[in-house]
Amino acid sequence: MQSLEAELEAARELSVDDLADAIESIGFECTRCGACCTGHGDDEHTATVFPDEVRRLEDAAVDADSPGAAATIGKTDLVPPADDREWRDVARPMPYGLSEGDDGLEGETFEWALQTDGCGDCVFYAEDDDGTGACVAHEDRPLICRTYPFSVALAGTSQPMGEAVDEEGVVRAHECEGLGRDISREDAAALARTLKERAVRELEEAIAVRDEYEPANPDPGEVVVHDSEGAKRIDGTPLETEAGAGSETDRR
Repeated sequence: MQSLEAELEAARELSVDDLADAIESIGFECTRCGACCTGHGDDEHTATVFPDEVRRLEDAAVDADSPGAAATIGKTDLVPPADDREWRDVARPMPYGLSEGDDGLEGETFEWALQTDGCGDCVFYAEDDDGTGACVAHEDRPLICRTYPFSVALAGTSQPMGEAVDEEGVVRAHECEGLGRDISREDAAALARTLKERAVRELEEAIAVRDEYEPANPDPGEVVVHDSEGAKRIDGTPLETEAGAGSETDRR
């Protein structure tokens, strides 16, 4: 297996034209079905969001003209107005690696996932009366949302389980009802550029997480999240690491 640095170099050398060819060959148009924004059965919606993306979503203006936005604004289990929005309104600890303790999830995990509502759906997802869905923070949505259902298959990147689109198997497509629809070359190229940006960013994040990681050994009932900026509490604040500060994290 190549090092993450070698994979990062490979990501930086990806050809946007080749990625666009792959996307154009299968075709894609979002149908606004909401499948990529919602939970399924007992599985909550889980999408990686990077620290700077969390901060951008903290300040994002909710699009009042989006389908269902009026129903979203003001609900206690969904995203509050930007002036009142906090880290935990946007992101939650990635659940993988955490265990269920007496007071909820506990342990250490890596990276953040978009926050979900009581139904397991992304808090920024809303539907109108006929079931048409939309992201109410569409302009500020994370890279993983901007590129769905596609991904780049490199070690250290997020790789949704899906079929290879190109002969080399670099571009993968997750199951989505929007696949197979006509897409213009211009739109395919724009999506390809964002897909390359995501691949590079994911590897940069993976390297930074690796370099910043130090075991936190949280107490029972505590959660520590390791991201590219270091260890954090569940509210996004840095974990105290100075001598005498201990390893206190927020209680669940």
